Amino acid sequence: MAITAAMVKELREMTGSGMMDCKKALTATEGDMDKAVEWLRENGLAKAEKKAGRIAAEGIVAVKVSEDCKTAVVVEVNSETDFVAKNEKFQNYVAEVAAQALETDAADIDAFLAEPWKLDTAKTVADELASQIAVIGENMHIRRFSKVCAPEGFVETYIHGGGRIGVLLGMNADVINDAVKEAAKDICMQIAAMNPTYVDRSQVPADYEEHEMEILKAQVANDPEMSKKPANIVEKMLLGRLNKELKEICLVDQVYVKDSNMTVGKYLESVAKANGAKLSLVGFVRYETGEGLEKKQEDFAAEVAAQIGK
Repeated sequence: MAITAAMVKELREMTGSGMMDCKKALTATEGDMDKAVEWLRENGLAKAEKKAGRIAAEGIVAVKVSEDCKTAVVVEVNSETDFVAKNEKFQNYVAEVAAQALETDAADIDAFLAEPWKLDTAKTVADELASQIAVIGENMHIRRFSKVCAPEGFVETYIHGGGRIGVLLGMNADVINDAVKEAAKDICMQIAAMNPTYVDRSQVPADYEEHEMEILKAQVANDPEMSKKPANIVEKMLLGRLNKELKEICLVDQVYVKDSNMTVGKYLESVAKANGAKLSLVGFVRYETGEGLEKKQEDFAAEVAAQIGK
């Protein structure tokens, strides 16, 4: 019996199984829909839909770097439990997702899920995810991915806590040696620990600064002691407070975790001078598993800071 696309679609909607799994089931049962459902159940492939409503806020982040080290990607794949996140099969699957994400031209997660799965192009990425959900036995979610490119240098990566935090850092460099690579790794660890938002002040949106200044002004208005000070003094104090806030969110202005006597920017300058190199930061991405999702909160940033501050 010929298996039609409409039959595959119907079975997929009934079971939540992958497209190719549905086609196999229908082929094996000669198009009998009821028997195909049983075939999927017997082969553990009709479970994904039932698990789709369960919260997947655990999981891991993983990175993948191109052979020339000029492009890298970080992905986050979520599971329901930390137990599954530590499972080798799950981790191998996430590594495969990262490898696919490194090569993708997809602009967002929906487009990524819709593209062919490179290890079996008869499936989509979404189909393979559904198959993995059935095999592993928990709801899973490919949440996000980001790339960093540094065509005039290299991309360094850092994974903390077995995939709890993942960092990519792009660095322009005309000299790439062990010392420069080590510096990039150190800055990756800084990003993991201190969670900056921007590379430097030039990236901070003007409306962000304006908003923060309005908040600071409101704080002053509610402080009786501040209202007694001359306006010019208050203005200087406000600028001082704003600059302090910006130093905390701008990577190059942060106090360097491994040496509190210098900023990250000064540390990079010292490495450049010592190696006769021109070094600059292109950009970075920091993922923390489950951030923004409903789950038990743990301070992984403090954990990293304590580790690298020894």
